[in-house]
Order: sequence, then structure tokens, then C-alpha cells
Amino acid sequence: MTAWRAQPGLKVAIDGPSGSGKGTVAQRVADMLGLPVLDTGLLYRLTGYLMIRQGLTADDEAAVAKLAESMLGDVVWNRQGICYRGQWLNDELRGEDTGSAASQVAAMPQVRQYLLSLQQQAAADGCVMDGRDIGTVVLPHARAKFFLTASQRERARRRWTQLQQAGRNVDIEQIHAEIKMRDQRDAARKYAPLKPAADAIVIDSTTMRIDQVVDRIIAVMARRHLIEAIT
Repeated sequence: MTAWRAQPGLKVAIDGPSGSGKGTVAQRVADMLGLPVLDTGLLYRLTGYLMIRQGLTADDEAAVAKLAESMLGDVVWNRQGICYRGQWLNDELRGEDTGSAASQVAAMPQVRQYLLSLQQQAAADGCVMDGRDIGTVVLPHARAKFFLTASQRERARRRWTQLQQAGRNVDIEQIHAEIKMRDQRDAARKYAPLKPAADAIVIDSTTMRIDQVVDRIIAVMARRHLIEAIT
């Protein structure tokens, strides 16, 4: 296997809808390049998780925004995941309820603004960052931008398989409906809607394996001389 070295400070933006595989792809690309991987979705999931825990609802946008602002001083967010007030919450943030709440708070402009500076600071020294508006808002000047997508049916199947393997008996049609609703919400929000950056490489992974997607991303960056093979 070829070993690769990234240019100093290289920022790789990987965006895409829920279930597109961006998290897995980002982790593999980061491992190959020796860069930290930062999952911005965890920040929104943490906000949604705390919103639920504190009895708030998405209807009270001002209260949720205040919550997002107040939590920043208690958050450690790095390649290991996310820690809040000394407790690592990676597993707790992966539930469907938290995912739905995250999608709701992510549509709030003030919440996104509060989290933006934290994301940009974490990326300063180079990273692979995945999310929904990395190439368009968070890292608009990143030299490597990719947008992963797949059909809604295929993304529902992937999520259903993942949950089945975790021992959860779920209805694939319900998952499909939730993904469709989340896509609509993410694309329709006024601030930082889900869309490819103008200079992003769009990859439809509906019929592709993860390793094929990773190989294509690596090939693009090598062709642009953003990374080099280590002999």
C-alpha cells in the first residue's frame, strides 16, 4: 500500500447528506494522510442532545442558541470525538432521536454561527473535516473539496444494515422517510444549506465501495500535487 504525505496545513473538506458514507471515508482518508479527522456533525448532535436533556424544543430558537453559546467553553472536540464537561459522549450522540434533533438545530443560523469559530480554529493546522457545509461555509478556502452523495434508497439501506448489525430491529421504510425529511430540511434552510461547493468534486457512491471512493479522492489530491507518495 502506498504511503502518502500531505502538504503542510492541508484541509480536506468532505460534505454530503446523511448516510452518504462521508464519515467513514473521512476517517480512512485521514488515516492514509496522517491528518486528524473532525466530524462537525458531532457538534450539532451534542447541541441536540443537550436540547433534549434540558427539556428545550426546536421551537424556542433563542433558548437553543443560548445553550450552544454557553456549552462552547465546556467542549473538547478533536480526532477522538467530543467531550463535554469531562465526559466523552461519542456513543450517546449516535441515537436516532439525537440525529433528528441535530438536524433541527443545524437549521438555526445563530447556532451555526456560534459553532463556526470552533470548527475553523480546530482546522487551522490541517485536517480532514466532514459535514454538510464544510466546503461552502466552514472551510471555503480549502484546497481539496469533495461532496459525497448516494440515492436515498441506498442511504436508507446502509443505515438499516448498520442498525441491524447493532442489534436494533428497525423498519427500513421509516428510515427512508426520515432520510428524505432530513434531506429536505438540510437543503431548504436559509443559512448554509446542504449543497456542493462550486469547486467541489461530486462523487455518487450509490454503486461504489468505500475503498473505491477513498481511492478516487486520493487520486484527485495526488493529481493536484496536494499530497505526495512517500518512497
